[in-house]
Amino acid sequence: MQRYPRDMTGHGAEPPAADWPGDARIAVQIVLNYEEGGENNILHGDVASEAFLSEIVGSAAWPGQRHWNMESIYEYGARAGFWRLHRMLACLPVTVYGIATALARAPEQVAAMQDAGWEIASHGLKWIDYKDAPEDVERADMIEAIRLHTEVTGTPPRGWYTGRCSVNTVRLAAETGQFSYVADSYADDLPYWVEIGRHDQLIVPYTLDANDMRFATPQGFNAGAQFLDYLKASFDTLYREGGRMMSIGLHCRLIGRPGRAEALRQFIDYAQAHDGVWFATRAQIADHWAAQHPHQRIARPSQLDRDAFVATYGGVFEHSPWIAAGAHGLELGPAHDTALGLHNALCRVFRSAGDDARLGVLNAHPDLAGKLAAAKRLTPDSTAEQASAGLDALTDAERAAFQAQNAAYLDRFGFPFIIAVRDHDKAGIMAAFAARLQNDRATELAEACRQVERIALHRLRAMLPR
Repeated sequence: MQRYPRDMTGHGAEPPAADWPGDARIAVQIVLNYEEGGENNILHGDVASEAFLSEIVGSAAWPGQRHWNMESIYEYGARAGFWRLHRMLACLPVTVYGIATALARAPEQVAAMQDAGWEIASHGLKWIDYKDAPEDVERADMIEAIRLHTEVTGTPPRGWYTGRCSVNTVRLAAETGQFSYVADSYADDLPYWVEIGRHDQLIVPYTLDANDMRFATPQGFNAGAQFLDYLKASFDTLYREGGRMMSIGLHCRLIGRPGRAEALRQFIDYAQAHDGVWFATRAQIADHWAAQHPHQRIARPSQLDRDAFVATYGGVFEHSPWIAAGAHGLELGPAHDTALGLHNALCRVFRSAGDDARLGVLNAHPDLAGKLAAAKRLTPDSTAEQASAGLDALTDAERAAFQAQNAAYLDRFGFPFIIAVRDHDKAGIMAAFAARLQNDRATELAEACRQVERIALHRLRAMLPR
């Protein structure tokens, strides 16, 4: 059994209605990363200096040495950049991603964050890369980050964002049971739920594109006007679509520089000039989403064992459980936990089967308004389907007409007439009978197979979301 863990479907073509407060068309969420004093530095017990997200092009870590220029850039973020941004944003809901050790070294900044009513979420213990960290080390750092954050701010963090995370990060955060949301994802424009063991964890995705870090990357913004234009374009698209969330990522030492801060100010003015804009913290967004879209667990097809899978979906293709058995052996994953997704997997097995096997599926279908229907020996699905088109309440003349057409069709093609009756009424079915009797056998066999697949989709839509 092969299983693919990544969810490549998400909310799908029609995301759920966000229903933002006040009928807002868009939720704008500003994140201020407070990392100054939590960066790599031998003073902090690290093996080398910081080399990431600064004004120094092509910087490299200095093992065993302090990097005075790098340190001063980070100090600018704390000493000047933070206060410029605080003056600009104090009247708005803001989420701070605060590194616990950085917050511990910034009592005045923390007090200012709290005076402004900003949410202070956790950005980890130290600003380090966890991709190669042992799981127990990352877990211990997370626990200590929560402890120190609570000690410094007076309240435990409700949100978590590592940034330079490992494959274990989201799971470890969920397992703490601490967080209303985790932000270590860039996968969507809306929050979404993940199931991690017994934990239903809300993810509120972050951004790396509408993010001032691109001032410090080779392919990025080199002027405030570029950042402003990008923020406006992002806002305009999401505002036009409606029901979306726009995340903006900021860093004190980057956007806090005067030549860049002006771009942020102009964007805020631009967004505030529109009706229906909800500025919110990530905690507010998480609370709203949890209330409006609480998570509901379902029996996910991709997680069922073979017996349970076949027992549940073996009748989707009429009297042909071998199709479900074959589908269970495919590389299933979250994308197959919807009606459309599972339909694709089942159809793959049906389409790849030999002619005799597919003909067997066709012959497993009952005649429309035939003897089995009269004897009430149809499957529950077939009974409901035929009833949906009124075939359970035919006049004697109508029943005789159907039986004559059934016989003519079977005599011509060697398999019963099959049509997704939920797509038609009685008149439409009779018209299809007459039209399809004019087909050659190859054409009609292909059409009958398409109808079998259509019937299967209707059945799955009654069992699964989307």
